[in-house]
Amino acid sequence: MGKVTGFMEFERVGETYEAPQARKKHYKEFILSLSNSEAKTQGARCMDCGIPFCNNGCPVNNIIPDWNDLVYRGAYHEALETLHSTNNFPEFTGRICPAPCESACTLGINSDPVGIKSIEHFIVDKGWENGWIVPQPALVKTGKKVAVVGSGPAGLAAAQQLARIGHDVTVFEKSDRIGGLLRYGIPDFKMEKSHIDRRVEQMEAEGVTFRTSVLVGKDFPANVNNWAKKTIFPEELKAEFDAVVIAGGAEQPRDLPVPGRELKGVHFAMDFLPQQNKINAGDKVKDQILAGGKHVVVIGGGDTGSDCVGTSNRQGALSIQQFELMPQPPELENKPLVWPYWPTKLRTSSSHEEGCDRDWAVATKRLEGKNGKVEKLIAARVEWKDGKMQEVPNSEFEMKADLVFLAMGFVSPVAQVLEAFGVDKDARGNAKATTDGDACYQTSVDKVFAAGDMRRGQSLVVWAIREGRQCARAVDEFLMGASVLPR
Repeated sequence: MGKVTGFMEFERVGETYEAPQARKKHYKEFILSLSNSEAKTQGARCMDCGIPFCNNGCPVNNIIPDWNDLVYRGAYHEALETLHSTNNFPEFTGRICPAPCESACTLGINSDPVGIKSIEHFIVDKGWENGWIVPQPALVKTGKKVAVVGSGPAGLAAAQQLARIGHDVTVFEKSDRIGGLLRYGIPDFKMEKSHIDRRVEQMEAEGVTFRTSVLVGKDFPANVNNWAKKTIFPEELKAEFDAVVIAGGAEQPRDLPVPGRELKGVHFAMDFLPQQNKINAGDKVKDQILAGGKHVVVIGGGDTGSDCVGTSNRQGALSIQQFELMPQPPELENKPLVWPYWPTKLRTSSSHEEGCDRDWAVATKRLEGKNGKVEKLIAARVEWKDGKMQEVPNSEFEMKADLVFLAMGFVSPVAQVLEAFGVDKDARGNAKATTDGDACYQTSVDKVFAAGDMRRGQSLVVWAIREGRQCARAVDEFLMGASVLPR
């Protein structure tokens, strides 16, 4: 390592945030990348630890110690090449990944872990600033055609890898713009969509064809966003292409089956968040859900719930209450017990810092209102014993609610898509496909592969990128008999 004693000499320095009251006035990103000197110092904190657990903690197996050392030495271009060798889109993960690599950092056992995510963010931004990120078209074409269904991180990663190896790739997306849940699930203040746009431009120059507003399948549930203007049946894709990768997101939201669920003002988070993304893109939205001047209740304590909080604050909500069914986690994890794995501990997002009341171990019992419109939420405290939930006696309470957002996660990919392809599903409703053996990522239907949320269920962007890359190699092996793509 460049600075063997760096971890003893330098403290962790995080990225700079715009003040909460200022950033609530806009939808732009508010996190500033590290300066050159800050990045050098943070890279110097990487230990010569022998076994870099951060590599295994990272789903795409980023070669973290190597690019930390390169940043310390000021070799930014080489650091970018190392970063890109395992991750097609580090500007996505450098902004929105929860950084399980940092939880696995050896330095984190008894100190603050290396700021891996902030260094990754620095490297890729440096690459774009200097014009180092350019198209990498294939030198030789194979003549094979591959269809990729879904343009989220899994689909984009698979498409880019397959195009660079020489296949003709067409990406189909039911929304009007490329990006999947990156585009219409993540608020702009967490990741501006220009990052997707310039990758799309790069991929088009590499030979990828994008077809938007095209639904692949048959029927589609009303509670999942669908802006398609044309429908293509799977049989058509299988006839036209040599291989098909289904890489859509896990978009089937978990519902809340309680009395009053049908009242106006009760919405899935994904009814709410994409609308603001479209407004920010300059589109007009009919019947926009607005939190301005309203008392908002968010049910669900994860990232999607946090995104509802941040968007509601920017729209001018009077109050925001977020409920979580599980008990409040500890403020600090028990490192000897959980390291190097992802710990359960209290996490406060930037959206929470902007204004939100949070409560744990709360179950919603019913929703009440007048004239068909929600006005309040009736909840009760719960406790967990032996893994089972039970209501605490005499703990019922009510909360004023003009808007209720259901952000309790996603149960599975859209079943209608998988059924249209006729692929076998696992017990959780995902496409059944193994990641091992000769039939890697292959479904029960010939020529049809599955990756990302479609195969593993709701997960992180970094897992989607990993699966897209690995699936691309499996497709290449299927088509050519062997592959030089990295796995």
